Amino acid sequence: MKIGVLGGGAWGTALAQVMAAGGHGVTLWAREAEVVDAINDAHENPLFLAGVPLSPEIHATGDIALLAHADLTLVVTPAQHARAVLSGLAQTGRPLLLCSKGIEAGSHKLLSEVAAEAHPDSAIGVLSGPTFAGEVARGLPTAVTIAMEHARDAERMAEALALPTFRTYASDDVIGAEIGGAVKNVLAIACGVVEGAGLGQNARAALIARGFAEMTRFGLARGSRAETLAGLSGLGDLVLTCSSTSSRNFSLGLGLGQGRSAAELMADRRTVAEGAFTAPVLCAAAESAGVDMPVARAVAALLDGAEVGAEIGTLLARPLTREHG
Repeated sequence: MKIGVLGGGAWGTALAQVMAAGGHGVTLWAREAEVVDAINDAHENPLFLAGVPLSPEIHATGDIALLAHADLTLVVTPAQHARAVLSGLAQTGRPLLLCSKGIEAGSHKLLSEVAAEAHPDSAIGVLSGPTFAGEVARGLPTAVTIAMEHARDAERMAEALALPTFRTYASDDVIGAEIGGAVKNVLAIACGVVEGAGLGQNARAALIARGFAEMTRFGLARGSRAETLAGLSGLGDLVLTCSSTSSRNFSLGLGLGQGRSAAELMADRRTVAEGAFTAPVLCAAAESAGVDMPVARAVAALLDGAEVGAEIGTLLARPLTREHG
């Protein structure tokens, strides 16, 4: 199969490596000329995935038109740029597999909805799960969800992309797979704040549990299934990103918890902490849907300059309620 990868960051590069290991022909599009040159000439991406030797079968390009020949395109651009990038991709009618996580600002649309508008004749799928790019690129065991509207399409896609160390589980719950990936980024920032502020492991565990409750409420309101949110693309990804400084979102929260500003923390980042852009969008979408998400609101407030102690105090002072209320 000829596979295009739209995005040359760490995750796009890692997925290109997986596809090449599966015997597929891979063309990776990147904006940065230095990334294109490094992948083609030295078989590495020192800008975004330093220290990982890449397959010589990966061909990088700065010309998005070359992806028109792909049988399948993996979309790995930041969520807020997805619509613009997809508008520059040729209308081939071939499948698109969304591998980024987020909700579009303004429209509150999931990326599957954005992609369907930009490429109405293409089947749209979602790949999501607990995945640190460096581990995936090095061939360490990983499991992901591949979701498409029709179960048999998802099964065929999962079968085509699976490797012994890259286990793919099929689902027909596209909305659930997307929401899990988007919301967990925001919750990972919150867990980083807990670590940075020195609030302890009890607080982090409680935050993960209550955050998962928020994810579930929002997901159900948008039409996802609870079992999807309890799977790899929801709870699995949540546990990973809420527990390690390898998570960009957790690291951002860690700095916030230590008293640094969001502007300072994000100023020098080449890689994107997607939760920083998702948090205010998620809060607006949740309010529109009548869903209470106090942890997400606190994260959005901190990113907007609120004081850590005040937001923690607000969360702890909320009225007591039933656990599943």
